[in-house]
Formats: sequence, structure tokens, C-alpha cells
Amino acid sequence: MSLRQRPHRPHLRNALSATLVALACLLTPCGALAAWAAFGLADTGRYVDTVAPLATDPAVRDAVADAVGDEVVRELDPKTAAGPALGPFVRDAVRSFTRTEAFRTAWEAGNRAVHEAVLRALRDDAAAPGPVTVDLAPVTARVRDRLAADHMPFAHRIPVEHTEVAVVPAGEVAGLRKGYQVLDTAAFWLPLAAVVLAVTGIAVAACRRRALTATGLGTALGGALLALAIAIGRRLTLADLPDRVHRPAVAAVYDALTATLRTASWLLLALGLTVALVSWLTGRSGPRREPPAPTATPTGGSRQPPATLPRL
Repeated sequence: MSLRQRPHRPHLRNALSATLVALACLLTPCGALAAWAAFGLADTGRYVDTVAPLATDPAVRDAVADAVGDEVVRELDPKTAAGPALGPFVRDAVRSFTRTEAFRTAWEAGNRAVHEAVLRALRDDAAAPGPVTVDLAPVTARVRDRLAADHMPFAHRIPVEHTEVAVVPAGEVAGLRKGYQVLDTAAFWLPLAAVVLAVTGIAVAACRRRALTATGLGTALGGALLALAIAIGRRLTLADLPDRVHRPAVAAVYDALTATLRTASWLLLALGLTVALVSWLTGRSGPRREPPAPTATPTGGSRQPPATLPRL
């Protein structure tokens, strides 16, 4: 290698390091999002534990009471002329039911049944074509047992009928299945690729301390962008709702489901800033090398010894 090519090697290493670190910082929030969807939302136990406290949220209870009350009134209207007059009483009865322990049991059982049915359709490629349906008989049975345990009169006479309710239309099942498979694969490979790229980028850098500082700042930026994306998604979700009355309930559900993702975004921000700050402070407080003192070079001939004064 000639002398003219040697000064370009650090620039090439820094360029490669910057590219690898930038890719790692870009994949970090994407990997966190995929891991949250694949391991958080796709786990029935975690999902039920997340949405169970929403049964005590006033906005969620009012939204459920309005939806169930409207459906009951719609079923009564063709059968009896007093259907519209019974509407307020039916809604009040349903709203009172949402404040009981039986409603919390029905809420957890219903969410578990819906989640298991959706996961079964997304994971089974050989599933029969058609909408994703849920059988409400187990939910009704749990509510009846809860009311019977509370000594509710005639609770044991509540009929348990197998009623299939569609929760996902048939036309959306194929797209959701492909999206789930992509997320399931990305949840493993994206975080691993981000770590490998970051380590490689720091290793090939001419100045590893600066590369480590850049990696920390990039990770913090990725966490901040992820938190911003969650906030924008919340605003867009609420803005697309046609019914303004139920927006507080949807906001409560959105906040509960994205709580883990918000925590991950703040952890990325804090971790990145900590790494960048420690790396920067370590570089400032480290020992500095003094430049060598310049030495006089003879212009030519032999070096003459210094002159000495004659002794008296």
C-alpha cells in the first residue's frame, strides 16, 4: 500500500461505522414495536391481564352499557310495541349490571374468548375460510355462575345458548394472517440485527468512543420517535371515530394496550442518553497524551559538541 492510500483508511472505517450505527438505531424502535405486537398483544394471558382493569373504567362501562342496551332495545322493538318506551329502563339496568362483579367476570371471559379465537385464525393457515366467530356460551355460563354465587334469584335458570358472533370479517382474515406472520418473524430478527449492527459499527470505527456516543444518541432518538409515533397513533385513532361519546373509552383501551410500548420507548431514550453521557464524560476525563517536544534537525554535516568555557 502506498503512502497516499493510508490516510484514507480511517475515513472509510468511519463511513462504514456511521452506516452500521445508523441502521442499528433505525431498527431499534422497529424491533421494539414488533416485539410488543408479537409477544405482548399476541399472548392471551398478558392481553387479558392488560384489559381486565378496564372493567372498572367509567368510560368503558358506559360505552359497553350503551352498546348492549341499544342491541337489546333493537331486539325488543320488533317483538313488542313498548320497545322504545323500555329503552331507558333497559339501559339503566345494563348500566347497573356493569358495576357488578359479574360484569367484570363477563368482561374477562369475553376478551379471552375473542383473543383466543383471533389468534387461532391468525396462526392456523389451514383454518376454514370465513369470518372469525366467538361462541358466547362460555361467557354466559361464567356470568350465570357469578350471579348464582352472589345469590341472585333465578340465576340458575339463565339459559346458556351457543351463539356465534363474528369479530373479524372474512375479507380481513387473510391480510391479518400475513401481517401477523411478518411481525412474528420481525420480532426475533430485528432486535438481533440491531445489536449485531451496533456492535460491528463500534468495532470498525476509527474512534470507538465516538461511535459509542453516536450509538447512544441514535438509540435515544429512536426511543423519542417511538414515543412520538404512539402519541400520533392515539390522536389518529380517536380522530377516526364517528362517535365522539365513546372516544374516552377507546382512549382508555388504547392507553392500556400501549402502556408496555410507551415504557419501552422511554427506556430506550433513557438508556441511549446514559450511554452517550457516560461515553462522553469518559473521553473528557481520560488521560491526555502530550505531543512530543520538537527536536532540532541538523541541516548538514556532523553535529558539533557544545562549546565550553576555558577554566581559569
